[in-house]
Amino acid sequence: METKANYVLIGAFTIVVGIGLLLFGLWAAKYSSERSWQQYQVVFREAVTGLSVGSPVQYNGIAVGSITKLSLAPNDPSQVIAQIRVDSNTPVKTDTTAKLAITSLTGPTIIQLSGGTPGSKELVDVDKRDAPVIRTSPSALQNITDTANRIVEKMDQVLSDENVAAISGTLQNLQKISNDLSDRQAGVQALLVSARDAAQSLDATLKTANGTLADLDQNVVKQLPATLDKLDAALAKLDSAAGNADAIMGENRQAINSFANDGLGQLGPTLNELRGLIRDLRRVSDRLEGNPARYLLGRDAPKEFEPK
Repeated sequence: METKANYVLIGAFTIVVGIGLLLFGLWAAKYSSERSWQQYQVVFREAVTGLSVGSPVQYNGIAVGSITKLSLAPNDPSQVIAQIRVDSNTPVKTDTTAKLAITSLTGPTIIQLSGGTPGSKELVDVDKRDAPVIRTSPSALQNITDTANRIVEKMDQVLSDENVAAISGTLQNLQKISNDLSDRQAGVQALLVSARDAAQSLDATLKTANGTLADLDQNVVKQLPATLDKLDAALAKLDSAAGNADAIMGENRQAINSFANDGLGQLGPTLNELRGLIRDLRRVSDRLEGNPARYLLGRDAPKEFEPK
């Protein structure tokens, strides 16, 4: 009897829970049907990989609707038209933009609405179509793809046949230079050793020169006071001599002036007389050398006897 009673209670509880869930579902369906929606179109000019019907639509990170249809544009298959259903209370402005986004690293692809300044008009007031078109902006994935495509194009230009040939020639030249350097390694090492020895010799010479200069500086410094004393004494003597000369000139100023006035005037005739005297002496000297006897005795010198 107790086992049957437990089964009855469990069955009754299950029936009550089922009825409650059914009523909740009917209420939710009624609320969903009574909620007002606004249809919009979003035209993408890029691949919408990962996007599907039923994917959520967010406005600044808040879920406001979902995707109801995805199709290719009839006139341009490179474009994708996404039909979305958004809550009519969502402030979709004329400057609102849509782009593809990912909720997380492993999450699904969604449509993210953003922008819309407070002073802008509602899109439905400007675009009177049943499904106004929301402008799109490139997604981060599209930017990455475009950048990658540009990089690939640049790489194709850089790695052209001509550039590859030039790079190959450069590498071959570098290989030749490397081989030449390897062959001349012994000579380079000898040159380095010679340079090291020369540097050591130069270092020793500089040390010796520094020592010599230091000794010279010390000797000059030691002898400098004595030299200065001698120089002072010489200058003092020079000053004294100059003073004495000034005194002598002062004492003999009249005689010097008289000599300058009278003596210099008589100097010319005296020099003329000296010149005449010198000429006479020269003539006498010439006569004495030519025939001294005749000049001194007034006759010619006696002739020598010559036997017949």
